[in-house]
Amino acid sequence: MSNVSVEVECPVHDSFRVQQIAGMFDVPLGDHASETFAVELPERDEEWSIGLIVGPSGSGKSTVARQAFGEGLYVPADWPADRAVVDCFGEIPVRKVVELFTAVGFGSPPSWVKPYAVLSGGERFRCDLARALAASCDTPGAVVAFDEFTSVVDRNVARICSAAIAKQIRRGVIPARFVAVTCHYDVAEWLEPDWVLDMATGQLTRRRLRRPSIELEVHRCRLEAWRLFVRHHYLSGSLARQARCYLATWNGEPVSFAATLPIIAQKGRRRFSRIVTLPDYQGIGIGMRFVEAVAALHLAEGFRINVTSSHPALIGHCQRSPDWRTVAVKKTGQSATRTSSAFTAYRNSAGRAVVSFEYLGSETS
Repeated sequence: MSNVSVEVECPVHDSFRVQQIAGMFDVPLGDHASETFAVELPERDEEWSIGLIVGPSGSGKSTVARQAFGEGLYVPADWPADRAVVDCFGEIPVRKVVELFTAVGFGSPPSWVKPYAVLSGGERFRCDLARALAASCDTPGAVVAFDEFTSVVDRNVARICSAAIAKQIRRGVIPARFVAVTCHYDVAEWLEPDWVLDMATGQLTRRRLRRPSIELEVHRCRLEAWRLFVRHHYLSGSLARQARCYLATWNGEPVSFAATLPIIAQKGRRRFSRIVTLPDYQGIGIGMRFVEAVAALHLAEGFRINVTSSHPALIGHCQRSPDWRTVAVKKTGQSATRTSSAFTAYRNSAGRAVVSFEYLGSETS
């Protein structure tokens, strides 16, 4: 255990109104007002990946985090108004920036090329989180503490984002140890911290809560459902009328959309033409669970089904999973354009590095 004790003080400026308040509410006056916070935290050389400092406003969370983690405490900085967020990470290679975005659940390429100011509150929070974690790229094992964690987003985004970052840190995708500093207790079971310091009681608890389960419902839907998802997809917004469309909901709310089409001139084979998970739900594997459920439905009907993508998160999942088989790798995408009177909305992958996978089903694993 490491003992952290910090005293904060500020001058008391005497005035007539200050004297009035002191008299009305029996506030003791002196030259300075001070308060001391004394707590225990795990040692830096102990084995832990994620920590949580939680407590009500004014309980000393930020003060203790600053004393304990120093320069590791992320301080938000302004984002340029005339640059895309993907351009705001200094000399970090673009592939690493994409990896950071994906790790915090900011997985929508159309939003990567926009300025910070026009993004949603949830997307801006994830950008700040990615920027904080970028500091660990050159120092594996560094502690990154993030103050006001999830304070500016709705609680649904808070839970999903907490689970997303916990997942990537424990996988080693982000080579840092992470400490969330927040007044919101509801993120604890989603963040699954190794330790929790509750500033309301001053008690340090070592625990690892189990993340709540997420149960999706899969529905066959009409093409019109695509309107809710179209602006978050990185390809053309058009959708072929021949597409089979599917919608995933969580607690009655739409979260993911997928569409499949026949593969031209290949009887009994289909491919995913659209896969989109809404930004608020990205980062914890909802999209691929949904895709595999839809693929299993096709398999049960006797279809073979493929997915082709350049998105690193999808490619990484399929490469790790025994339920998918790599069938093609094209480092520069397709060079020819296919046309067909039956599939006028077809768009190929020219200019993009893509990987194709066939779904085999869980029974083969």
